[in-house]
This record gives sequence, C-alpha cells and structure tokens, in this order.
Amino acid sequence: MFGSLSEEVEVKVSADKAWQLYGTIKLGEIAAKHTLEHIDVIEGDGGVGTIIKVTFKPGSRVSYCKEKFTMIDNDKMVREVEIIEGGYLDFGFTLYRIRIEVKDNPNDETGSSCVVKMTIEYEVKEEAADNTSLATIEPFVVLMKFANEHLLSST
Repeated sequence: MFGSLSEEVEVKVSADKAWQLYGTIKLGEIAAKHTLEHIDVIEGDGGVGTIIKVTFKPGSRVSYCKEKFTMIDNDKMVREVEIIEGGYLDFGFTLYRIRIEVKDNPNDETGSSCVVKMTIEYEVKEEAADNTSLATIEPFVVLMKFANEHLLSST
C-alpha cells in the first residue's frame, strides 16, 4: 500500500535563503533544538549519502530512526531523505521518504518570499496496512514553523 501526504507554507525570505537552511543538515539542528532529543551524524557531511541518527524525546512512539540523504538538487532546490533503520520501518513500512522543495513564490514578483513544500511518501506491507494511520505530516509542519521562525529571525 502506497501513500503520500504534503503541506506547503509561505516563507517571507527568498528561495535562495530558505534553501540555505532547508537544503542542508542545518535543518536537523533546528529540529533537534525544538522537537527531538538529538541528531548524530553517523556518516557524511550533509551531502548525498549522509546518514544521521535521529533520537526522539522520551515518550515518543519510536525511540530513534536512521535517515539517509538520497537526493539533493541545489538547482531545483529539492532534497530527499529516506528512513533506513528504525522509526516507521519498525511498524511495517517498507519506505518512508521525506521530500523538501523550495520554490519561488509565484504570487510575489519581488522575490522576497518563497514556498516550502514538505511531502512524505510511504509504502506499507499489506499485513501492516492498519499502521498507515501512523503516517502524518504534522511533525513536519511543526518543523517548518520552527525553521521559518529561525529564517525570519536571522534576516
């Protein structure tokens, strides 16, 4: 079973400035500061192939997951990360991918704002189909809120 969820938010900074955060490992640092216990870089420098271990706060549904940066396109401002261990994979998911896209705001001719879109794509084994309700975009909406506050405070 395959599914997809996404959310877009407007950010009052240029797409280039937003990409400097959303396209890098710095986004994980924002997440760790506000919503996670911590993030450890296991391998890599933030480029394709980088593996990070995300440790969730006590009381979370999962204790940790490992994510791999599978695609970074600086020209199109798109980054994809997949869970490769733990997290949703422990609940019968065979794929859990997070895609971040930063685009110029088509309604802003000045270039002073952009649109950030977060998408999660997932596949679940048939026998675990009831667990699809665990997939939610909400944690990423919270992350975008904190990331956008960081971007606005650093202008």
